[in-house]
Amino acid sequence: MPRLKNSMRRFLPDKVTWASALSGLLLACSLPRPDYGFLAWFGLVPLVLVMQSRPFKSGFVAGVVFFAASLYWVNIVMTTYGHLPWVGSFLLYLALAGYLALYWGSATWAACRLKEFRNYPYALTLPVLWVALEFLREFLLTGFPWATLGYSQHAWLPVIQSADLFGVYGLSFLLLLCNAAIGEVLLTRQRGFSRKLPGKALVVTALLLLLNYGYGYWCLQQNLEWRTDSLQTAVIQGNIPQELKWRPQNQVNTVKIYRDLSLRAERAGARDLLIWPEAAMPFYFQDGGPLVKLVSELPRETAAALLFGSPAYLRDPGGMRYLNSAFLLSPDAQLLGRSDKIHLVPFGEYVPLGSFLPFVNKLVAGIGDYSPGEINPLPLKGHQLGVLVCYEVIFPELARESVRQGSDLLINITNDAWFGKSSAPWQHLAMARFRAVENRVWLARAANTGISAFIAPSGRIVEQSQLFEKTFLVGKVGLGARPGLYSHMGDLIPGAFLLISLIWLLQTRRRFL
Repeated sequence: MPRLKNSMRRFLPDKVTWASALSGLLLACSLPRPDYGFLAWFGLVPLVLVMQSRPFKSGFVAGVVFFAASLYWVNIVMTTYGHLPWVGSFLLYLALAGYLALYWGSATWAACRLKEFRNYPYALTLPVLWVALEFLREFLLTGFPWATLGYSQHAWLPVIQSADLFGVYGLSFLLLLCNAAIGEVLLTRQRGFSRKLPGKALVVTALLLLLNYGYGYWCLQQNLEWRTDSLQTAVIQGNIPQELKWRPQNQVNTVKIYRDLSLRAERAGARDLLIWPEAAMPFYFQDGGPLVKLVSELPRETAAALLFGSPAYLRDPGGMRYLNSAFLLSPDAQLLGRSDKIHLVPFGEYVPLGSFLPFVNKLVAGIGDYSPGEINPLPLKGHQLGVLVCYEVIFPELARESVRQGSDLLINITNDAWFGKSSAPWQHLAMARFRAVENRVWLARAANTGISAFIAPSGRIVEQSQLFEKTFLVGKVGLGARPGLYSHMGDLIPGAFLLISLIWLLQTRRRFL
């Protein structure tokens, strides 16, 4: 009987598992939604307290819980629009959570190893390792930087102003530093009051938090949002159901919806620019025809430029290339330019290693595999418009490079209908706010089903729509970026953290043998 009990205990979660899972859950709750951002400042403390017992397992468990809770909406995409059976969808969803959790497990494993063999404190190593791995996640295997920890602070304007210095990774570093410092204090107390508290870690943490908040408060006293030039702009939210969007018989109705909303927006004051979402026109605009004529008449009627999403194609010697594009028409309906999506959604817009995986179909039905484009700011009234299509807005370097190439306004066109009424549209919007702060530039966001918004260079949401409603927003957006340190330096610090992490681990190389 005792042997049976011992065998059963092996399959039951131990205190390390429970504490790690608690940290993952607390961190998930810090993101939209429920959006309790304050939890991120101490949510990882339970993990820090137990990770030395199971260095990799503890971080991995916390990561699985965090990503499973944060990315539950992936199942909506795969079952509703990818038409996968729920069993297959659930297994792929767990596989994604498990893959992303590897980064958390690697961070805790490395921090514990350095603690054991080099006696480096967690407050020194864990923030550096964590940020290095978040940065690695941005580009490894095409990259998926969704749910980076710093985004949990999107609603706290004084805190996020430092993103123009260090990007979103600077916030992640502060959050990890705070969690690690609290954890080390509690670990010291557990070992007895005679042990000296980690005073340096506490002082450094308190100082950096005060400096960050002080800098943010100072920034908000400046006139960050004012620009000499501006555009009276409207973002149009057509709310076209995804199941109807690509049906040929619904194309005329789709164009009429966007035309009607645009005419109403022009009467409400949108004199300069009308913005329609990603793939608002579900046909090839470049082919011409009656539908294209309907679209082209609108700029002449409103005397406003029109930017809209539509698929495009190029004929190359190697065959046909399809593009997810944005077209810009002048007030007299002349084509001013086209901007093509650069960072495509794997298994949504193309199949990675498709020649080796011919049995894998895309989750999203469409015209075929898309090809990536290049950054191409579009000209309007002596200024440049930088277009970020859909989830390109979650990649900081794309927005930064667009501004470096002269973009005076960032425009994010997207179709978040895939996410349903989940937390994903809110998470997507939170990440877009950081692109405005990092580059000190206005951002206009047009989403098919929401959330459409105007975002100021301070990260303040000036106005936003509700989900799943036909509507439009009219507002004045400033033109001109005011690049700070981050715009010039980019992700140099996270890159340096990655190098430092490798050097630290090399210091323990003899222990691997």
